[in-house]
Amino acid sequence: MNLSSLDFQQARIKQVLFKSRLRSVLYGVREADDGLFSLRDNPLGQWFEAVIRPAYGARPEAHELERALQRMLDTGQELVKQYRRGQIEEARAGLDRVDAHAARIESLLQALEQAANAA
Repeated sequence: MNLSSLDFQQARIKQVLFKSRLRSVLYGVREADDGLFSLRDNPLGQWFEAVIRPAYGARPEAHELERALQRMLDTGQELVKQYRRGQIEEARAGLDRVDAHAARIESLLQALEQAANAA
């Protein structure tokens, strides 16, 4: 399966969507739904299962991408729990941790995209 840059751009958009949805929860604009933090139900997790696992599931970068994605989702869920306990400022400050996971995911996406282009 040859993946295009469009496939990887979709992942980047889904990651921005996750961060935007999480931010809107932490700023009281919307309620968090359980699917937001589930690897199976999260749009980026679904993309991973549909696109990366079939094409590059054996590559170390794919395994690390899955772990990084799960850590980002877990961190987001922890921040929502903090928010619900009234630790609003602490939860919002924790968005930097989500950004750090997102940066790691981006570097892994770049590595996989380079592998796709080399194939």
